[in-house]
Amino acid sequence: MLFDLPDDDTLYAALCARDKSYEDQAFVGVASTGIFCRLSCPAPTAHRKNCTFYSTIAACFEAGYRPCKRCDPTGAIAAEAPQLQHLLEALEKDPARRWREADVEKMGYDLSTTRRLFKRRFGMTFLEMARLSRLRQGFTELSRGGRVIDAQVDAGFESASAFREYFTQVTGLRPSDLNGQGGIALQCCDTLVGPMIIAADQTHLHLLEFVDRRALPREMQKLYRACRGNMGFGSTPITEKTEQQLTEFFAGERPEFDLPLALHGTEFTKRVWRALCDIPAGQTRSYAQLAQMLENPTATRAVARANRTNQIAIVIPCHRVIGADGSLTGYGGGLWRKQKLLEVERAYRATQ
Repeated sequence: MLFDLPDDDTLYAALCARDKSYEDQAFVGVASTGIFCRLSCPAPTAHRKNCTFYSTIAACFEAGYRPCKRCDPTGAIAAEAPQLQHLLEALEKDPARRWREADVEKMGYDLSTTRRLFKRRFGMTFLEMARLSRLRQGFTELSRGGRVIDAQVDAGFESASAFREYFTQVTGLRPSDLNGQGGIALQCCDTLVGPMIIAADQTHLHLLEFVDRRALPREMQKLYRACRGNMGFGSTPITEKTEQQLTEFFAGERPEFDLPLALHGTEFTKRVWRALCDIPAGQTRSYAQLAQMLENPTATRAVARANRTNQIAIVIPCHRVIGADGSLTGYGGGLWRKQKLLEVERAYRATQ
């Protein structure tokens, strides 16, 4: 089980006191500067509303923060393997650069060792991290109405075909498939737990998913078939409302979401998803307890399967389901995200 952080108020008090007891166990991301620090950082303490706490360096990077140059929170990484920090700094300096294996070798690093270190630390290789970062830039350009060639240039891909190929690999659809008007609109938004894709029409939210989730291509293809291909880039009142409510949720201003949901699943699966929404923010349930809520105590495995197929992350809070022994268990968005979401919701527990 991952390190269990105390509540955010305790961590902020530790930040104000420059407490070293959380060294390499807790980090703070500062929204106003875009950097993350150790809690013992000597820099002036940021305002409470701008602080978000993380238990891992990987979570800070995934959320889009850069390491502080004063307290050097990646120092532990550098001590373990200097190439990790050097490559991360190079990526931060030039996020649009088209990285190749030869570039890593030119820096004097062994490819297999570097690949193994990044996979262990971040769950992806350095080249995967660089390409995903560039895809995010390209998706933003397409969402603004840009052409594929503009998105390719903005994201630093070597050609439009290379951008299309990687876009298809991550989303399961080609950019040319997404030219529908008046149907489901796709928009990419940044959150404190990384970029997410919002898919919504004029009246309902259909999908909210992490860009790096492995199940995303399958989910997107299923939704594409359901709407008969009427899907394109852009925004609707529901995509904008979703992004706004996500911001409020992470700011501690919204324990529950008020969004009209389009549920794509069997009747049993929909019952499970609705039951998930009945779990209050700041609380958790086991799979067995969720089956009891459905008055079907023998359906624990079926409940777990339905939980895994949820394609409206955070809003349908499948992250609130944990193991019977209190362990985090699996989560499609990654255990670090699950832990962070539960940490965010602890603040809501006091208001219940």
